[in-house]
Amino acid sequence: MTKIDPKRCTAPLAAFCFMTGYIDSISFSAIFVWCGFQTGNTVQLALALARLFSPGQTDFSFRIADRQALTSLLTFLAGASLGRLGDKIGNNTRLWLFLGTFIQTLFTMAAAIAAWKGNQPSVAESRGDPAWTDTLTFVAIGFMSAAVGLQGIMGKRVNSQFATTVVLTTVWCELMSDPKLFARKVVVTRDHRVLAVFALFIGGFVGRALLDQIGSAGALGIGTGIRFLIALIWLVMPAKLS
Repeated sequence: MTKIDPKRCTAPLAAFCFMTGYIDSISFSAIFVWCGFQTGNTVQLALALARLFSPGQTDFSFRIADRQALTSLLTFLAGASLGRLGDKIGNNTRLWLFLGTFIQTLFTMAAAIAAWKGNQPSVAESRGDPAWTDTLTFVAIGFMSAAVGLQGIMGKRVNSQFATTVVLTTVWCELMSDPKLFARKVVVTRDHRVLAVFALFIGGFVGRALLDQIGSAGALGIGTGIRFLIALIWLVMPAKLS
């Protein structure tokens, strides 16, 4: 139940950012939906609704891309809601940070199994032709999004320069407005934000590179292992000094 020091948790928080890019690279490559960036999915659903009211519209079907975006959004919110458990246990305690990350690990493992059982291509040819179309891949999307949703609320509760570790638009804005942006010395506020962006970028790069070698199920399997390692790292983070 010891509380960790948010200022000394750079490694696991950067790893969270890495996992955001990693998971999003897998989902976007297959279905052009972000499991972590729910702003895009929300706007996509708004466009789907607006399309129904277009003049001369005859196609009133809820297209598969829109169903996938809705699945991602709803399961992301469900995963984020699990973060409320941290309010009861203690958001910055080692117990919750380990337990919450372990739950993310189980979600990612479930997504890997669903993608493996679905046995569909890992990379889509075009936006109008997603690689994932069957029920099991909807399950994979759901568990991937839930894992990132829980990660986001946990990152937010730690209250560091890494923000939610999911959406980096705010981090970009804060970085560019940092008065010490070009200072030639260590500036924690700036350097941690740069690290967050870099970690997410590397996560996306690694995730996409693995898809061509071992497919989405294999990449999610590796992601499961990485999440478990992050869970273990939380157990050895320095305690907050009273």
